[in-house]
Amino acid sequence: MSATGKFCVTIAHAKNDTDLATLGFVVANAAVGSAQDTMVFLSSEGARLAVKGYADDIHEEGFAPIKELIDSFVAGGGKLYVCAPCIKKRGHAQEDLIEGATIVGGAKLVEFLADGTPSVSY
Repeated sequence: MSATGKFCVTIAHAKNDTDLATLGFVVANAAVGSAQDTMVFLSSEGARLAVKGYADDIHEEGFAPIKELIDSFVAGGGKLYVCAPCIKKRGHAQEDLIEGATIVGGAKLVEFLADGTPSVSY
C-alpha cells in the first residue's frame, strides 16, 4: 500500500494504441483491487474511451476486453475522470459519456496528486 493509500493512472491513448489503453486499465484495476483510492485520468485521445460505445470493440489479445476493464474499475469504486478540454476538442459533452465518467479540469488531477500520490501514465 502506498504511503497515501492513493494511486493515479493517466491514459492518453485509445484506438491509436489499444495496447497502452488496455494496460492502463489493467493497472488501474490492480490498484482498486489493492484497496487504493484510485483515479484514472483520461486525456488526449484517451478521453474517447469514456464515450458511450467507443470502447466496445477494443480487445487486446491476452487481456479482457477494455469495456470489461472499464466497467470493473468503475464498479470497484475507481474514479474515472475525463479531461475537459480534451473531450470538448473531440466534440463530446457529459451526456455522451458512460456511467461513472466525469468531466473535470486539470486542477482535479493536480489536487489528487499534490500529496505525492504515485502515478503512472499510458
